[in-house]
Amino acid sequence: MSLLTNIDGVPLYSTIQEATAWGASYGLTGYHTHIYQGQTGYMGGNNHAQSTDALGGITSTTNTNY
Repeated sequence: MSLLTNIDGVPLYSTIQEATAWGASYGLTGYHTHIYQGQTGYMGGNNHAQSTDALGGITSTTNTNY
């Protein structure tokens, strides 16, 4: 697994396949992107709100550098 970081508690991966697999485990489809340290990262769910909602709205401020 190529985990780049977590944003608001949601993992950001280096591949679309990893992101969509994570999303599927939460009943999500699709993916969206974030730029992290100059690299495009992929997150499960069609948008960021959908991804955080899948976690029950749990957020984290451990990483806001995206």
